[in-house]
Amino acid sequence: MDFSEKELLEKEKKYCSYGDTVHYLEPPKFFKSCEGSYLYDREDVPFLDLQMWYSAASFGYKNERLNTALKNQIDQLPQLACQYLHSEKVELAEKIAKSVERIFGMKGRVHFNVGGAQAVEDSLKLVRQHTKKNLVFAFMGGYHGRTLGASAITSSYRYRRRFGHFSDRAQFVPYPYCYRCPYGKKYPDCKMYCVKQFEKLFETEYNGVLDTKVNESEYGAFYVESIQGTGGYVIPPAEYFPMLKEILDRHKILLVDDEIQMGFHRAGKLWGLANFGVKPDIMVFGKALTNGLNPLSGIWAREELINPKVFPAGSTHSTFSSNTLGTAVGLEVMKLCEEMDYEKVVVAKGKQFVAGLKKLMKKFPKVIGDVSGMGMAIRMEIVKPDGYAPDREFADHMFAEGMKGDLLGPGGKKMGLVLDVGGYYKNVFTIAPAFDITPKDMDLAMDLFEQLIKRCVKKYR
Repeated sequence: MDFSEKELLEKEKKYCSYGDTVHYLEPPKFFKSCEGSYLYDREDVPFLDLQMWYSAASFGYKNERLNTALKNQIDQLPQLACQYLHSEKVELAEKIAKSVERIFGMKGRVHFNVGGAQAVEDSLKLVRQHTKKNLVFAFMGGYHGRTLGASAITSSYRYRRRFGHFSDRAQFVPYPYCYRCPYGKKYPDCKMYCVKQFEKLFETEYNGVLDTKVNESEYGAFYVESIQGTGGYVIPPAEYFPMLKEILDRHKILLVDDEIQMGFHRAGKLWGLANFGVKPDIMVFGKALTNGLNPLSGIWAREELINPKVFPAGSTHSTFSSNTLGTAVGLEVMKLCEEMDYEKVVVAKGKQFVAGLKKLMKKFPKVIGDVSGMGMAIRMEIVKPDGYAPDREFADHMFAEGMKGDLLGPGGKKMGLVLDVGGYYKNVFTIAPAFDITPKDMDLAMDLFEQLIKRCVKKYR
């Protein structure tokens, strides 16, 4: 039976938990199909998607090559208990491990799970086992998931408030958010004040993190995002992570690199942290690994942390952890990354997209306060008429207006624009276009943005 949208909304209100999703709009938006950089609603109105499922569908909707890999596996080996082996798992693990060896010069192993938060949980086990510590550092503005363990190292109290006491909550450290420096400094005159403030924690035992007599920290690891995702695609200065890593190594604290959003070329290089010239001890990945076709995630860790003598069979488990469908698509994604020069493509298109947004910023300085990007991880801050104060309400209006599907596209055709609002003050559009977005669609994106801004200025200011 083909239910109307009204009937489906009534059923959703009656039968669906709101806990597994977020109602950004009321009523929520329905879509029925997708292709390339577009989603299509039930009226076949096209919506240009500039967030691509939070970077999970980086290689485009209905990517023919990746879809074919999934279909072939459905016909060949659609199910298999993870206590057995299949070739795609082994080949995928090898390709990821060899990519880390090639890029960072370290040998290690790969371990699979389902979903980014579950992989974060697995990484926490590795940290605890190796360091015998259950406390970690993490960044303000960082996001690592919403399981209990991942919530404990995600800075937003909102995700923990209703679920009791988190005794292993991370110690949160300010991220180098230069546009809105938490210390009120200006880069580069600050001389990296933020990382020097972190270093001060280790000067005396009375700062609460180190026994200076034996140089033993109470903290086992520092969880980082090379570019903050949910925090608003904040890009640190080039020297930040090298300075941080030197401090961590000095005190035997592991660096855990969360690549769930930035991995697989979102920030240009295959692994986002490679942009900053430092090496991770553990790396967590997911999302674009399967282009959104399957919830496969995983961790890579240095050999001494994860070899079978120290991390034996059954150390973690999920029924679907290395499922055949996900590993088949993941293997094809890695082959695609090897064959295509995505680093060059993503960097070039990212620069073009940022240049277009900066033209809009010059045209609307009382709306757009900051634009920056690395690869195709692009941010645009929406501000109040003073040109700096965050304007969450205006960003929300732009988001909602874009979802109405009544912007004017080529030939006067009705269109929509799919955006994602993030950032510390919920005023940042985190823009993550598909890697195969065309120059024509990038120009269209600028036109749709301009329409949104003019409309919202007229209606809400």
